[in-house]
Amino acid sequence: MSQQKMDGAQALIKTLADLGIEYVFGYSGGAAIPIFDALQTVKTDMKFVLVRHEQGAVHMADGYARATGKPAVVLVTSGPGAGNTITGLMTAQMDSVPMIVLCGQTVSWMLGKDAFQEADIFNITAPVVKHNYLIKSSNSLPRIAKEAYHIATTGRPGPVLIDIPKDFSQGPFTGTFDEPMDLPGYHPEENFKIDQAGIKEAARLLAGAKRPVILAGQGAMIARADKELLMLAETLGCPVTTTLLGKGVFPETHPLSLGMLGMHGTAYANKAIVEADLIFNVGSRFDDRIIGKPTMFGRNAKLIHIDIDAAEFHKMIKVDVTIKGDAKAALSDLLPLVEKLPTEDWLATLDGYKKKFPLSYKKQGGLRMQQVIDELYTLTKGKAIISTDVGQHQMWAAQFYKNDESYHWLSSGGAGTMGFGFPAAIGAQLACPDKLVVSISGDGGFQMTLFELATAAIHKLPIKILILNNSYLGMVRQWQELFFENRESGVDLIGNPDFVKLGEAYGIKGWHIRRPADVERVLQQALDYNDGPCIIEAECIKTENVFPMIPAGAALEDMITEAPKQKMEKPTGST
Repeated sequence: MSQQKMDGAQALIKTLADLGIEYVFGYSGGAAIPIFDALQTVKTDMKFVLVRHEQGAVHMADGYARATGKPAVVLVTSGPGAGNTITGLMTAQMDSVPMIVLCGQTVSWMLGKDAFQEADIFNITAPVVKHNYLIKSSNSLPRIAKEAYHIATTGRPGPVLIDIPKDFSQGPFTGTFDEPMDLPGYHPEENFKIDQAGIKEAARLLAGAKRPVILAGQGAMIARADKELLMLAETLGCPVTTTLLGKGVFPETHPLSLGMLGMHGTAYANKAIVEADLIFNVGSRFDDRIIGKPTMFGRNAKLIHIDIDAAEFHKMIKVDVTIKGDAKAALSDLLPLVEKLPTEDWLATLDGYKKKFPLSYKKQGGLRMQQVIDELYTLTKGKAIISTDVGQHQMWAAQFYKNDESYHWLSSGGAGTMGFGFPAAIGAQLACPDKLVVSISGDGGFQMTLFELATAAIHKLPIKILILNNSYLGMVRQWQELFFENRESGVDLIGNPDFVKLGEAYGIKGWHIRRPADVERVLQQALDYNDGPCIIEAECIKTENVFPMIPAGAALEDMITEAPKQKMEKPTGST
């Protein structure tokens, strides 16, 4: 196809293919037809996946990116089609996930005139994307596609949306593919020029520490700073805790690992932060679920913060040293300046906490989610890519499924999006066809995007869909029990389907687990089955609670490790 005979949509698709995009997830509609047509008329290696709902498309692109570090594309139509991407965009933006979302739009001369399926998606999405565009000419599409890819994947990653009026997608393309990007105020390359004064001050504070803790977040993972982080911890003899999204950037089976920090983190990680004399934050934004009561967090410690986004400095916690830039570059500069610290007594104290406050669960009294996850970890040797939904099962999975590698833990952190886990697992399995992918969902979250069973079945993806069914919105019920005198409201999921039979309607094989004695056998059967997706529905006891727990807004010192014996005050934080 010659350039002179191309339309705007064809030029767009060619550019995306040249950028290395592998997958396009989408759902068609009138305003997007020219772009869908271009997928047929432009020869590329890109693969299109037809989803069953636009939210599912964004979560699939999200899962693809979290499993690879690379962006995928979402393609939807105007109005409600574009509107259905909002939850997925918010999820990706909160968790710094790169993707490009293409929206069809009504013709440009009808904008603002309430045309059929018109929505001002440019302004609607402004708060939930890293950047967005409203196309104003066919010839600008290749340049803007390149800019969108660049913005999405550099600096602090995030989603970029391109809104494309139909007259420009189907209008003639008479421009050039070589038009340079026009981003005069965007300089992500500066993130690799690390301020050496901050590095030297960090080294000085580290040298004086006796009870240091490294807090590793997703920013360290995005920077691919795994090796540098490991080297720093081992050189210093410093324990490491991670955020929910940082799981795997430091191996959780390592003797220096403290596991996850925060509201439902390990007791020993939380105690380490309380007693630390230095906290070294690498790529975490000090979110509210980690810090608890801000005025109490790290009040007896010096604090160092590495982050690529200067907006995160001092936003939640006042720190002593800030180092702006790429975590890998910053740690590489720091490593030659540090030496072994006298942490033997400190590590012995923390090992004592590990023995005193281990992660555990009752082995009697019915089937528990913790047992199912624990057995899954044992059978898979911790090698699976795990995608979770949001709620109690998410926290238990974070506790009991240890991760030793980056990009093997996919979970909605900042937004806490129910319905994320299963479609994200589809994206991850497409990205990593030779890896074992397990979707872990609760019965509530799974029902929000279960229609993507069709997508998984059509593509014969060997995903293990583990549904931990307690017939409750368990985390909300837990809060109601602990803080609202056990007044249940809006949490009993009476009317749940038989998920195995539901899967059968899509041609998907499934098993029930009803007894603790059946867990290992059924899970192994599912792991051995690779002729497409399969469902494992574990019917778990209804009223188990997640511990440890720090009530929202409370200090880490207020952590509870078991059910309280007295009435608890309502939490001061939001969630």
